[in-house]
Amino acid sequence: MPEAAALSRTRLARLLEAGAVTVGGAVAGNPKASVEEGAEVVITVEEAEESHILPEDIPLDVLFEDAHLIVVNKPAGMVVHPAPGTPSGTLVNALLHHCDETLSGVGGMKRPGIVHRIDKDTSGILVVAKSDAAHHGLAAQFEKHEARRVYMALVHRVPDAADPRLRGVRGVSFEPGNVMKITTQLARHRTDRQKQAVCFQNGRHAVTRARVVETFGSPPAVALTECRLETGRTHQIRVHMAHAGHGLLGDPVYGGKRRIAKGALPEAAQAAVAGFARQALHAETLGFVHPVSTAPMEFRAELPADMQALLAALRARG
Repeated sequence: MPEAAALSRTRLARLLEAGAVTVGGAVAGNPKASVEEGAEVVITVEEAEESHILPEDIPLDVLFEDAHLIVVNKPAGMVVHPAPGTPSGTLVNALLHHCDETLSGVGGMKRPGIVHRIDKDTSGILVVAKSDAAHHGLAAQFEKHEARRVYMALVHRVPDAADPRLRGVRGVSFEPGNVMKITTQLARHRTDRQKQAVCFQNGRHAVTRARVVETFGSPPAVALTECRLETGRTHQIRVHMAHAGHGLLGDPVYGGKRRIAKGALPEAAQAAVAGFARQALHAETLGFVHPVSTAPMEFRAELPADMQALLAALRARG
């Protein structure tokens, strides 16, 4: 197939099943049949079908857009894709309305191509494909871990190579510059299927690096960390930081019932931490190669207002 056609093996298989492929003028019903040299193969690709997902006029913070892709800064509280329990109000609903006629179709359906996701209550940058060519190119980069993804997180305590406790945590090591590296496998939790859990066999390889940017409290009780994803598994940063004993502030699933030691922070900061209603995690930077133009691209989104307010409270004295 010409590369410009951007037809995946799965899509071609569906076209064969639908009778949309002929060889020498006859419908090719058997995908395993051999093809003789010189045979003319004709593939008929229909216009993309309308998605069953309804477009909704929801404001979007668009950082970049062209004919092939769109980069958005997703707010906390927005689900990326419709699912049971959240059939509307999602990023996909908003993109269907925003992009409208500029969607050329992904996989035969007029819909945006989601190549990576961030949790509902995590804010930050996402790139979404508007064409098959972009979808294939972006998906390949994420699969090969070539995209650059940097998150900012506020965590309990301070990850430090000098902490003897961390020497006994399996999968945790330190690299030059006091960068904590967490290498494990991740799989669904055995009893709670909505959660992910650290394991060391029969899971999916996952690597996170975390570097402390700023600390708060006396003794330090909270750290602003820069987390870089080598892999991109579901809930990866949240699970890995909790595994290392540095769960995210406000995380209702993996944060546990950890409390800031009394007196470690001023009362106003303590109250701000206690009142923060979501995991303190923001997808700040995303870098990739444009899948069509091959131009290097990188985007950055400032911390959202709620995390900035929490940082201001942590930085305030007395």
